[in-house]
Amino acid sequence: MLENAVPSNVRFWPIMIAIFFGSFLSVMGISTINIALPFLIEDFHSDLNTIQWVLTGFMLSLGVIAPLTGYLGNRFGFKKLYLYAMVGFVLFSLLCALAWDTTSLIAFRIIQGAFSGLVMPATMTIIFQVIPREKQAFAVSIWALSAMLSPAFGPTLSGWLIQSFSWKWLFFINIPIGLIAIVFIQLMIPDYRMGSRKPLDIAGLATVIVSSTALLLGLSEGRQWGWTSWSTLGLFALGFVTLALFIWHELRTDNPLLNLRVFANARFTISLVSATLIMISLYSGTLLIPLFLQNVQHISALDTGIIMLPASLIMALFMPVAGKLYSRLGPLWLTVGGIILILIGSYEMTRMEVGISHAYIIFWMTVRNIGVSFAAAATGTAGMEEIPGAQSGDASSVNNWVRNVGGSFAIALFTSLLISHATSHGHSLAASGQDQATIPLLAYTMSVNDVFMVATIIVAIAFPLGLLVKKKNITPTNTPEAGLASAEQLS
Repeated sequence: MLENAVPSNVRFWPIMIAIFFGSFLSVMGISTINIALPFLIEDFHSDLNTIQWVLTGFMLSLGVIAPLTGYLGNRFGFKKLYLYAMVGFVLFSLLCALAWDTTSLIAFRIIQGAFSGLVMPATMTIIFQVIPREKQAFAVSIWALSAMLSPAFGPTLSGWLIQSFSWKWLFFINIPIGLIAIVFIQLMIPDYRMGSRKPLDIAGLATVIVSSTALLLGLSEGRQWGWTSWSTLGLFALGFVTLALFIWHELRTDNPLLNLRVFANARFTISLVSATLIMISLYSGTLLIPLFLQNVQHISALDTGIIMLPASLIMALFMPVAGKLYSRLGPLWLTVGGIILILIGSYEMTRMEVGISHAYIIFWMTVRNIGVSFAAAATGTAGMEEIPGAQSGDASSVNNWVRNVGGSFAIALFTSLLISHATSHGHSLAASGQDQATIPLLAYTMSVNDVFMVATIIVAIAFPLGLLVKKKNITPTNTPEAGLASAEQLS
């Protein structure tokens, strides 16, 4: 049932400008914090295992909140949901800047992540509900570009702000940009609602929160507690049991929090799994490279951002190119070609040395990121393009839930592996008679290489999946309503 249906006179660029600002800001909340981790450790007298929750807690709430997007979007409309999410994001950016200790910062970041987690699925849903079908691939590439410009400029901006002011300005900077986004959303996006209001699935919400939190906590703390300790095994057991209950409940209830029935669409499922594996591999670079440059090569925060800028900027620039190529080549060649580039670049990053040149890092990070541009744009569009418009909110929620929870798990896993392997390599080097002064640097570098190898293996799993998604023939349409009709026929 349609309530307040989509207007027929949709203006493409005003809507995309409003989407661009909010998406850029929400992703910048992830990309700017990586360079700040060493400074947060120093300021709060903490350690990496604790401070990483500033990032993983944010990522977890991104994923956990995603299932609510469909319910909230149907209840309030996706424009209002997007608008309220940006207001909350700006407010908690201010509170993060005013945090007085590690606990308060982590708590505010988790709530900030919840608001941020509503932005990406809401904006993706607006694209697939409002934008005409023949323009959706291009719209998705612009949407993805807004997300990719954040990691492009985020580290450099982060480095400059930290070096010139303090880490608090990583959050203060969100306020003026967020206020601009709020004004643009109010003025440029039409107010509409598709579908009927549904009751909140409280049981589904409770089980998804418990399962995600238990599994992430087990991954994060398992190294310290011991992987075979009762605490770690108990958390994993709780996480998997409640996850199974969540899936069972969602498939049986008439009003699920997360419509898992969209997984019945094989094209959507294959594309989503591929996209998640690709993004997990991408997170390895954004986490490891700043830590390596600052802890091993002792590079300043600003220089670290500058070193990361070229590869991230090229990734952002290639996103619209991938969107244009999609209509000609389809998802198969873009996905497979992108994964091959990611594999090559990731493998080369497993050969890092303490004194490795910055040109080497920039070149192979660039190769990886070009691959991410092609593969991410292809899998993102392929998975959503045949979902009916009325179900695009559900599919978008599932998409963001899987990818963000997968990303938070990946960061927790990579951090745990980095710390444990560095300790293991340190003991081995000490036993072999290595110079004590060089052991910490060598052990950390070897650990970084190990984690990059894990990331390489993860993206290799996506390769055979990419071969399964073929090009679909889409009949061009001129109106949003016709676009929705085409989607229904394709389903």
